Amino acid sequence: MKDPILSAQEQITALIGKAFADAQAAGLLPEGEPAEFRVEIPADRSHGDFSTNAAMVNARAFRRAPAMIADALVKSAQLDGTYFEKIETAGPGFINFTLGSKYYTDILKKAAAEGADYGKSDHGKGKRVLVEFVSANPTGPMHVGNARGGAIGDCLAETLTWAGYYTEREFYVNDAGNQIEKFGLSLDIRYREIFDPSVEMPEDSYHGADIIEHANAFAAIHGDAYLNRSEEERRRALVEFALPKNIEGLERDLLSYRIKYDTWFRESTLHADGSVKDIIERLKANGYTYEKDGALWLKAEQFGCDKDFVLVRSNGIPTYIVPDIAYHYNKLVIRKFDTAINVLGADHHGYVPRMKAALQALGIDPERLKVVLMQMVRLINKDGEVIKASKRSGKAITLVTLLDEVPTDAARFFFNLREPNTHCDFNLDLAVEQSSQNPVYYCQYAHARICSILAKLCPDGAECIPDDSLDSLTASEERELIRHIGALPQQIVAAAAALDPSAITRYALELAALFHKFYNACRCDVAEREVKNARLFLCKTVRDIMKNILGLMKIDAPEKM
Repeated sequence: MKDPILSAQEQITALIGKAFADAQAAGLLPEGEPAEFRVEIPADRSHGDFSTNAAMVNARAFRRAPAMIADALVKSAQLDGTYFEKIETAGPGFINFTLGSKYYTDILKKAAAEGADYGKSDHGKGKRVLVEFVSANPTGPMHVGNARGGAIGDCLAETLTWAGYYTEREFYVNDAGNQIEKFGLSLDIRYREIFDPSVEMPEDSYHGADIIEHANAFAAIHGDAYLNRSEEERRRALVEFALPKNIEGLERDLLSYRIKYDTWFRESTLHADGSVKDIIERLKANGYTYEKDGALWLKAEQFGCDKDFVLVRSNGIPTYIVPDIAYHYNKLVIRKFDTAINVLGADHHGYVPRMKAALQALGIDPERLKVVLMQMVRLINKDGEVIKASKRSGKAITLVTLLDEVPTDAARFFFNLREPNTHCDFNLDLAVEQSSQNPVYYCQYAHARICSILAKLCPDGAECIPDDSLDSLTASEERELIRHIGALPQQIVAAAAALDPSAITRYALELAALFHKFYNACRCDVAEREVKNARLFLCKTVRDIMKNILGLMKIDAPEKM
């Protein structure tokens, strides 16, 4: 069954087009080709369920006041065979439409027929999209910003899949470059410190407890055998020992957060297979580099950057951005993804134009790279005070310690509650509260409440089968809830287009609010069999959609609470 919203919009376009022709034939309007017009859903439902500006955009061409054109169209419009039961003019020339029962019953029948697939579409036509998110530095634990990026990236990837794109998830492992050099230095010092406490730790090294743990574990296996080895050999051995453990830890912790990647892509492979050198040569060959002060620069200003930037330092070592350019070339050219989406912290705002400039210099459409910039996270308590340490351990809160403090459901929901480009205040007290003030609890309670209603009023499911009674759902609370159900397919497409998965979280919250409003106004256990059947079927539909939407976000939908 076609999406009823799209069908309604198409019906309005067709009937207004015919109304123009009929009004012209009746002499109500002069001859002429009507201009294109919009069909919209008004923010204020008192203005109708759908509205068009057809009369207003044709005022100049027809040399008539918009109100006169609107009156002529309303007189000529034929609603038979459409979803609409009323058409009227409003204001300076808007034409408003009011929906009839068939529209609402078709929404419920479509949702029932499609089941777990309701809301999914082929909008993306299978285009290949790679979503890279979190990509935390493997030299240390993940922080709460990574936790927000994980929730956003994972939900975005699933939303794109629902919208008809072929989507893969990827973690980019920065296992080369300066941070690995510093990781090796820090491990080396902690290892030597075990045997010589006078060894001092430089200020700019990694001071985390994990570095000490790795050094002690390495010493437990090898003792002091590496003290007499060269510094290069010792550091390489320490990194080869510790880095895989950190990467395994990242994968384990992200799995506990319900994130499973299709690929863990290592930066080191780009150095090993010559991709980094190849990118430099490609940029040179395309004529977009020059040498200055012994360094190789990219002519980035030609592509809209505020200034050119260095690709290769005067010592012959590429800057950090060169492997990243090679990585994006790999995504878009070697692996042939149509679009690469990166979820990054807001501190990367200067990085984006540089990467787009480099892609353009390589002959790649920079619009194929989409970046979601994510603002910072603050952990607060119920009094609004900022929390920096775990109650249980007293340590700084990382992803792991956060999931010790709050349920995974709450973490994923809260981090995806606001648009990525807005700051996130995560209320640790609210996240564990079992009340309607807790948004994830509010949604889960709606699902559990419906399960309880259905278990009591139709335990065998017989009265939850749709029949001709659905047109009895005429109360404003019923129709408002059904309209929201009908909006899901387009909401998924809009969220995918805007790269804003928080729209899905807000959809779930509004679905819960509209259900509670309906349930408080419309009793399900009524004597009239048709009304009871229709309301129970509406309840079942909401239950199934809530479960599916929470599932999209990888959040549980409990049957009892």
